Amino acid sequence: MGFFNKLFGKKEKESLDEGLKKTKEGFLSRITKAIAGKTSVDDEVLDQLEEALVGADVGIDTTVKIIDRIEKKVAKEKYLNTSELNKILQQEIESILVDAPEANSYAFDSELPTKPYIILVVGVNGVGKTTTIGKLSYNFKKAGKSVLLGAADTFRAAAVDQLTIWSERTGVPIVKQPMGSDPAAVAFDTVQSAIARQSDVVLIDTAGRLHNKAHLMEELSKIKRSVSKLIPGAPHEVLLVLDGSTGQNALEQAKHFTAATDVTALAITKLDGTAKGGVVLAIANQFSIPVKFIGVGEKMEDLLVFDKHEFVDSLFSLEGKSQD
Repeated sequence: MGFFNKLFGKKEKESLDEGLKKTKEGFLSRITKAIAGKTSVDDEVLDQLEEALVGADVGIDTTVKIIDRIEKKVAKEKYLNTSELNKILQQEIESILVDAPEANSYAFDSELPTKPYIILVVGVNGVGKTTTIGKLSYNFKKAGKSVLLGAADTFRAAAVDQLTIWSERTGVPIVKQPMGSDPAAVAFDTVQSAIARQSDVVLIDTAGRLHNKAHLMEELSKIKRSVSKLIPGAPHEVLLVLDGSTGQNALEQAKHFTAATDVTALAITKLDGTAKGGVVLAIANQFSIPVKFIGVGEKMEDLLVFDKHEFVDSLFSLEGKSQD
């Protein structure tokens, strides 16, 4: 069933189906209600479809975009039945999701574009940033890659402690300094160590505070400058972690971070505990940034490489059956 299943197979597809269960149940029940007893797509169906999309936290702008496209197809085709509507809706949702550029498109076990591959991880406290870094390190290591962690969130002692726990749990080395150290210096030391160790992947944690956007921008810029002194063009990825369960609040966070730094990819966490999974569409539509990873559970294996086709397939799968 495409790139995603070829790489990860039935088990991961089942995790995706299960992780999107709450979003799927609310979303599909609304769509089913919208088209129940209807033989063709009329204004009433479109109005109810609009409510279904907004209810799944797809967002007003993205919903209007989808509905407008469907209205044009209805007008062009003259007659469109509700089973055709389902297919068109899937296509429109899939078209909104952004593909990662070829150079930044990788799975855990695929060849990296460059080594060491430096990933700067950003996001507010509480979104699952440190957990995501831990899961990334586990999955990259499992795929045979050597990983190094950098604890550049020196603003909170708890952040360094949490990352240290993940370092011990996954058996991945960590570079850290005392609380209050210069984050850029930690990032520099981490990359320097990665070069010496010949590490494949470097994951650098950063402070997650938003109260002062100017300070955030300055700090992230300084970190980027320090690592680029050692490796021109680094970091190769700026990964923004967002909590999917917060719905539209995740959009606000994305606004702040995309204004502060050049975010190149997204990781959406906690999708298994929410009916607001539609926020993935809202974020992709508004910022045109590819979703690279999604968190669909507590286990280390429950961080999946995102594939838009499989995501939409799971969203519309009534039975939640795994597919080969």
